[in-house]
Amino acid sequence: MNKKQLWNLCRIAVITLIPVAFSPLIIPKGVFLPELMGMPYVLWVGILLYIVLILITWVGTLVHPDRWDN
Repeated sequence: MNKKQLWNLCRIAVITLIPVAFSPLIIPKGVFLPELMGMPYVLWVGILLYIVLILITWVGTLVHPDRWDN
């Protein structure tokens, strides 16, 4: 996979994850269980999404088409 394909994959992943993060799949009405280490569902899924977005951003900085050290 070349850098342009990875860049497009990063863009698609972020564009897909943002609406999913605010959908009822992630933020269900009145659901606090299951808990993980005392944290409610919405909080630990939000933290997981945040980590995934940080990783996608890091990969995106490495494969960006206008990066100076091609």
